[in-house]
Amino acid sequence: MEGSTLTLNGRQVGFTPGQTLLEVAESNGIHIPTLCHLKGCTPTGACRICLIEVAGARSLVAACSTPAEKGMTVDTESDRVHRTRRLTTEFLLASGRHNCITCERSGGCTLQDLAYRYGIDQPRFEATPQPYPTEDVNPFIIRDFGKCILCGRCVQACQDVQVNRAISFGNRGPHAKIVAGGDVRYDQSDCVFCGQCVQACPVGALIEKKAKFQGRIKDVEKVRTTCPYCGVGCQLWLHVKDGKILKVTAVDEASPNKGRLCVKGRFGYDFIYSGERLTTPLIRENGELREASWDEATSLVAKKFKEIIAKHGPDAIAGVSCARSINEDSYQMQKLFRAVIGTNNIDHCART
Repeated sequence: MEGSTLTLNGRQVGFTPGQTLLEVAESNGIHIPTLCHLKGCTPTGACRICLIEVAGARSLVAACSTPAEKGMTVDTESDRVHRTRRLTTEFLLASGRHNCITCERSGGCTLQDLAYRYGIDQPRFEATPQPYPTEDVNPFIIRDFGKCILCGRCVQACQDVQVNRAISFGNRGPHAKIVAGGDVRYDQSDCVFCGQCVQACPVGALIEKKAKFQGRIKDVEKVRTTCPYCGVGCQLWLHVKDGKILKVTAVDEASPNKGRLCVKGRFGYDFIYSGERLTTPLIRENGELREASWDEATSLVAKKFKEIIAKHGPDAIAGVSCARSINEDSYQMQKLFRAVIGTNNIDHCART
């Protein structure tokens, strides 16, 4: 809409009606720190880290949930804003056990970044005792309640992004926590272990169990690839150290998954290191298997196919395409059977 402008840090900028002040700032290259905000979800304004100053407002406002209005004068870096963010960060640091020494999220923790940004060497407030033990009994996710800051990003990821609705806020006051079902363990709840909560967590409260102590963020290389499990084509980041995959995360802005993954895509990468995997084709002769080249193996298969078709017809042959194949490979497989061999006996295997 023509004329929709406001003043942002002394500069007049345009905006689209319906945008929040956080979105306006981001579109103009201004970073406002957040903890609870999860892109694509309804803003909650719960963490109070994104507070900014708007001229005429009685108090600081949350940038993530405040709509932009024509003529606003906004300051995202005033002394009042910095003092408030620092105080909020100190309260959060005192809310549990935030020890960065062996934390898996060190170097990629938003709370750690805030403490550094606002120069918090030693919080003023005494740490609140954490009444809940760490949960590490399931094979995929460790839940460290001592590091949880109750930002709610994991709940939004579960309920609004993946729509599994396995976790929610529970209890009140100092006993508040993120609960699964009626406050049971993940493996006893409706959790499907998609791991979206882990990816959404801005601190070290949720971590991938298999990746623990395998490599810090600074030690790994991120390699983009496509999930091998089905034909959807979900985009992955492989976190690799010394040639070995330590964990898998989703590529946030990439299609088709837009940061989402299932349990197989996120945690089912172990099969590539299985000692049972075949590394070369095998041909059975006289009841024994021997190694062969790909040329020899494919030539033998083609020869046998021709013999069967000549004797019994094309419908004597059936094909099974692996469910881990990409769409293009499965298309070529069915084309081979229908157009070349001449049979519709083609299916896929859903086993993982």
